[in-house]
Amino acid sequence: MKSFAPLAGRGLYVITDGPRPDLLEVAAQALAGGARVMQYRDKTVDATRRHAEASALKLLCHSHGVPFIVNADAALALAIGADGVHLGPEDGDLANARALLGDQAIIGASCLASLQRAEAAMHAGASYVSFGAFFDSPTKPLAGRASVDLLRQTDALGVPRVAIGGITPDNGRLLVDAGANFLAAVSAVFGATDVRAAAQRFTDLYSSDRNHGTPA
Repeated sequence: MKSFAPLAGRGLYVITDGPRPDLLEVAAQALAGGARVMQYRDKTVDATRRHAEASALKLLCHSHGVPFIVNADAALALAIGADGVHLGPEDGDLANARALLGDQAIIGASCLASLQRAEAAMHAGASYVSFGAFFDSPTKPLAGRASVDLLRQTDALGVPRVAIGGITPDNGRLLVDAGANFLAAVSAVFGATDVRAAAQRFTDLYSSDRNHGTPA
């Protein structure tokens, strides 16, 4: 099987929470708290603002050595030179995104609670797969539920696994122990009063990673 760019490392994967005037400020705080990946998620149709915000966030992330991913929009990812794109089940064909962005792009796929989706995504060229929701999610309250055992069952997939959905620093340890390479957070970080401190609490879950024995 052809090899594509992986999502390297372990740790906190932050996802932005839509239009807000302090977006760059809170993103910088999340990075200061140790976020290892950032995804720009904005479902509005303001193409000019989205292009400007994504461009600025990419520069901010790269200044911290952190990959910057665009949610659902491979064309925007290409236009601003993002590191990759994340695709949900209805966000277009993964193979087409791979062809557009190239072998070195990081392409993630939402696999909900399905091992079969993950296997198909991997064969289509995914750099990583995400599963969830593991807990009640304020961002997607109607999301189906994934079991913690799914993380253990997918250890042999050979691609990093991102856990998402209602994850907090208090319940995230369970998922880290089950093998999640990354914990994804939206409101638990960007909805916090102290964004940097919230991000740091997630980062600390990997700093004391008992599965791998060494800091992330």
